[in-house]
Formats: sequence, C-alpha cells, structure tokens
Amino acid sequence: MNQILISRRSILRGGGALVVSFAMPSVASAASAESLSPAGKSLSGEAVDGFLSIGTDGIVTVYSGKVDLGTGVPTALAQMVAEELDLTLDQIHMITGDTALTPDQGTTSGSNSIMKGGMQLCAAAATARNALLKMAGEKLGVAADELTIEAGVIKPSSGGEGIGFGELVGGKTFELAIDPDAKFKSPDTYKLVGKSIKRFDIPGKVTGTFDYIGDVRVDGMVHARVIRPAAIHADLVSVNEDSVKDIPGLIKVVREGNFLAVVAKTEWAAVKAADALEVEWSDWKGLPDQSKIYDYVRNSEIDKTDVVATAGDAAGALANAKKTLEATYSFPIHSHASLGPSCAVADFKDGKLTCWSPSQGNHALQKQLAEMLQLDAQNIRIVYVEGAGCYGRNGFEDCTADAALLSKLLEVPVRVQWMRHDEHGWDPKGPPSLADLKGAIDDDGKIVAWDSQFYHAQSVGNAVTLVAADLAKLSHQPGGRAGSVQGNADLGYKLPNVQTSVHWVKNTPFRASWIRTPGRLQNTFANECFIDELAAEAKVDPFDLRLSMLEDPRGREVMERLRKLSNWETRPSPASNQEGNIARGRGVAYCHYHNTFAYVAAVCEVEVNRESGEIKATRFYVTHDLGQVINPDGLINQVEGNVCHTLSRTLHEELQFDNSSITSLDWVSYPVLTMTGAPEIIVELIDRPEEPPMGGGEPSAAIVTAAVGNAIFDATGVRLRQVPFTPERFKAAAMD
Repeated sequence: MNQILISRRSILRGGGALVVSFAMPSVASAASAESLSPAGKSLSGEAVDGFLSIGTDGIVTVYSGKVDLGTGVPTALAQMVAEELDLTLDQIHMITGDTALTPDQGTTSGSNSIMKGGMQLCAAAATARNALLKMAGEKLGVAADELTIEAGVIKPSSGGEGIGFGELVGGKTFELAIDPDAKFKSPDTYKLVGKSIKRFDIPGKVTGTFDYIGDVRVDGMVHARVIRPAAIHADLVSVNEDSVKDIPGLIKVVREGNFLAVVAKTEWAAVKAADALEVEWSDWKGLPDQSKIYDYVRNSEIDKTDVVATAGDAAGALANAKKTLEATYSFPIHSHASLGPSCAVADFKDGKLTCWSPSQGNHALQKQLAEMLQLDAQNIRIVYVEGAGCYGRNGFEDCTADAALLSKLLEVPVRVQWMRHDEHGWDPKGPPSLADLKGAIDDDGKIVAWDSQFYHAQSVGNAVTLVAADLAKLSHQPGGRAGSVQGNADLGYKLPNVQTSVHWVKNTPFRASWIRTPGRLQNTFANECFIDELAAEAKVDPFDLRLSMLEDPRGREVMERLRKLSNWETRPSPASNQEGNIARGRGVAYCHYHNTFAYVAAVCEVEVNRESGEIKATRFYVTHDLGQVINPDGLINQVEGNVCHTLSRTLHEELQFDNSSITSLDWVSYPVLTMTGAPEIIVELIDRPEEPPMGGGEPSAAIVTAAVGNAIFDATGVRLRQVPFTPERFKAAAMD
C-alpha cells in the first residue's frame, strides 16, 4: 500500500526533517463549503494542509479533489484517512471538489479516485500521523514509538493520560510537506479498510433529504433556458422578441453570437418563453449518413497510427496458415444519457464568479471558464454539488458554462436547468469505433497469428469544447480528452505472431468525450469476441483456449475462480441440441484492464427468443482482483453498476441522427435498460491487502459486451459484431 504519487521535491522543500510548525488558519475546518472564506487555505497537493485540517473538536476535515459521481467514493476515501489516523468515521468530515478548498487531483475519471486520489490522501494522513505522534511525545514526555492512537487520542502504550488531536493542534495548520516515504499502517492492523461500510450519502437519497444540484438556491437567483440551434452548426438568423413579450415573469432575451437564451423570474416562465420564442436558423446539413457511419470512420483522414503490440511475423504467419478468419467489429455513437438533465447555478458579482456545478473536473472547468469569460482563474470558484449519475464528460460542464456566461452578462445569479432534449441533443458523444481483425489457428487449435487494426476518434488535440463558448464565439481552452483509448487494444495474451495498430481518426461527427471505459470497452469487445470465433473454428472450449495463452498468475487466478464460481461446462461453442424457441447460452470474457492494473473476468448467461430476436442477459458471474479492497460492499456496487450500465449500452443504446441534427432526443428514441432487464449479478472479489488498491469504476465494464456477444453465439450460433445487439440485428444475422 506504500505506492503514492507525491514528488520527492516536496520533502526537500520541507528541509527533509519532520518538523511541525502549527499556525492558525483563516478558515473553519468543518463549516459548509458555501460559507467558508477561501483566503489562506492551502491548495497544494504536496502539503498536508492541502488535504487535511483538524478542528478544536478533534474533527478531521478531508479536502478531496475527487468527487462522488454516484459511486460512493467519499465513503471509501474517509475509510482510508480514518484508518491511517486511527479515527472513527464520525470523526471525519469530507469536503470535495471545491476549487477554493481542495487540491487539484485531476478529473474524477479513469478509475483513479482510490488508486491515485486516495493514495495521496493516505500519504498526507501518514505524514500527519507521524507529526502528531512526535508532537504528543514531546508534550507527554514519551518517545513517539511508545505511543498509540485510538479514536483521535494519543496515549502511551503502557497506559496513562492521553492527549486528543483537537487539544494538541486543533484549529492550527500543519505547515508540513507530505513525506513521500511516510510508512503506511500494516494491513494486519486495519479496523476500517477492507470492511463494508455503509455509504454516507444513501440515507439522504433514500429519504429524499439529500441536496442535489437541482436543489441549490441563491438569493436573487433568476432562471434561464438556452434555445439550441435547429441544426448542429446552424447560425442564428433572427429572433422575434415580441413573440414572448406577454409571458409573465420574463426578464430578458439574451443573444450573444449564436448563443440564445431566455431569462425569467421563475423556471416555468423560462420554459414557456423558450418554447414560444420565434427564431430563424440557417440551414445546415453536414452530418454523414447514419447508415454509413462506419464507412465514414474507415474513410476519414487518419491523424496518426500507433503500433501498440508486435511479436514475430504476423503477416507471414497469416499468409502461410491453413485456417484463417477475418471479422470486423463496430461500436456506435453513444450519449451519456444521464437520467437527470444537467443543472448549474452561477453568481457573478464584483468581478468574481462562483459556480455550483456537478462537473467531474471542476479545476479543469475553472480554467476553461477563465479564458471563456476573460477572468483570472483565481477569481472563479467552482463548488461541487452532486447531480445525476455521470460516467464520463456529459453535459454538466456545458450547463455550467451556460449559467456562467448569463450571470456575467446580467450580473445576477442564474440557474440553468437543461431539458431532456438538451441533454440528449447537446451533451458530447462517445464516438464510433471500428476494429478489423485477422487470426490463424494451427491443427492443434492454437492461435498462431493475430492482426488487429483499431479505428478511434480520440486523437491528440481532440479535446472537449464548451457549447456556450462555441455558440457565443468566445475563445476558450478546451477541456481534457479521453486518455489511453488504445488501452486493451493489445490482446494481453501470449501469442507467437502479433500485429496491433490503432489508427487515430482525425474527425468525428459530434463533439467527442469519454464515456465509461473509453476505448477499453470497444477494444475488449472486439478482441474477446474474436478469440471465441477462433475457438469455435478450432472446436475447442473458449475458456481453455484463453488459459492456454494466459501467463499472468493473477489473471489465471481470476479465470480459475470464475470457472468455479460459474460452474463452467467445458465444451466448444455453440451449444448443441438447442430445442424450442428460447435458446440459452453462456459466454466468457477476460481483461487485464489497460494491461497494467485491475484484473476482471465474467461469464454471462443469456436467453434469446429466436422468433422475436429479443435478447435477455439473465445472469452475470464476475471475479475481480483490484489489489487491496477498501470497501467490499461499495466495490460490489460498482461492479453491479458497471454490468447494468454496459448491458444497457450493449443491448439498447445507439445515437440516431439525420444530416443536420440528433433525432434521438427522448427515452423512446434512445432507450436504456430498465429494471426488468437487469440480470442477477454474482461477484467474487479477490482481496490482496498487501497490494496497492486499484480503481473499480471502469474495469468490469470492459468485459460485459464481449461476454454477452459470446453468450448469444453459444446459444444460437449467431455472431453479432455490431452494437447494440437489437432484435432486428439478431434476426438479420440469423438469416445470413
């Protein structure tokens, strides 16, 4: 657990000595984020004060740049800090995602909240622990190594009077650099880490008392709706403001370039005005034909090509092989489709801007808004408030930019609430992807050659812009792009002849951003399904074929445990002697996520109605190795969410559009998985307390689509290579 992401220069700045200099802070440690004065609060990711403060009551406030997108991360982070400081959980107060109070730990994405963000907190806590023990030892006249901590009270191990954190340093700052070599507690002493702790947020969410972004209210706040172009890149020709002049409560029609909004005293007045406003837009028809979207991808200009795996002579082995297969796999454009539309509140006053936002990257958004509004970033504060579940860069940042622009123009607090058609129509999209694969098998059924060519639309510089800035024609710094989308293009098995390349497509039809498991899901889908195709051609069990190529002992353990958990029947696919209209089958998929950290494998069981083409995933078995497990119940929640979310994307979701705009603007035209479609999910965690904890927000999503596709083939002998696996696609493939 001693891997941390702190540079050694931090300790050099502190002179290399563990000397504590306490000073009075200018902020109250346990106050709400909205009421805190940010002056004097350290934001350094290399200082203990950046992450921790101790109040006079002994309560430890944890300042985390990582936020809760519905996954319960703050609970696990609190466990980690409380463990290192020997506190109870009710002695921890969490503040997350406030740019005036929390260090910039990067976007809450990429399964990094525990793996990186949590380890930074542990390093700060371990440094603070050593400092507190040293300070207490001096006051008690006892050597630091003869002291123990229990519930925030430091006592001599031999017994006697102790001193509490609050009494020792409460209300003062540490003025101490994080020690990158601070030793963490031994796992065999843990009392909180590794235990299933109930999430802090669930009681409020169940009882309806939890405050979401939609509940934020600011004195003097007005309401706004943005009127979007009729076509993606249409220009605003004219606006008839007289068409809404009689709507009670309307304050103003705002136009800034192609950015158009109505502002009103009440939300309902804004809704009515947005609907009634007469607007003329220019004609624009620049989108490709949806039915030929993969031709568009294949024929687009390539920015560059990266060779991500090579071994032997794949081309030569394929040319000389007796048995070869070729297949193309495609993955569609997806909306983020957050169940609750985006919302944000902004208040521009006296040259300073405060935004309440559900953004997963508030520090990055702060920089974007600074350039867009021509403000110093130090004069922008973004306070995180939880919104609807979000797995990727959805519309939250854009909605915040809408509110910020309007508030600056009007100099009053503005609340912007997106509608469903805004969310589906204007959030950035997960771009389409394509994979061409070739493989060869020998007479023994072993894979002897592999060639895979992936086409991804996430090239360097393809960062996410803000819709408000684009429409208002304001200069701004684009946000981050999806990193490492080439992850898991490399097969991850041991083969003699391999050639794997990723072609970075320069253009994509819509603003592109990351959605849960970007690239890794699409790549694993193609790879793991094609392995099954080769296994079927060789008439060998797909589970056995994988194990014959898998050398990593942790990967093998994940697979062997899955075989036992799922009661896997060893045989080739497809299943024989299937009778009746309902066909049943099972499929397996494995992934060493990014080929660098978490290991995960799954067996999916499906039922397929041959007549209607309806596909139902009835059961998922998942084995997961993420190193040290912080909160088992929370991690199982993550896995279950991954399975359901990705199953929705696999069976139902696909963006619909014409030549000018998106047409799937509601839940009928963009259906998602419902409760009746949710499978039974059985999860087995492999806890390795001696290993660093790794992220669980994405890895188990990577194997879902492949496992479903392989199960459908096992049940019916029909191979589906284009997502989503709709009844229409199944019936068409069954007729080929």
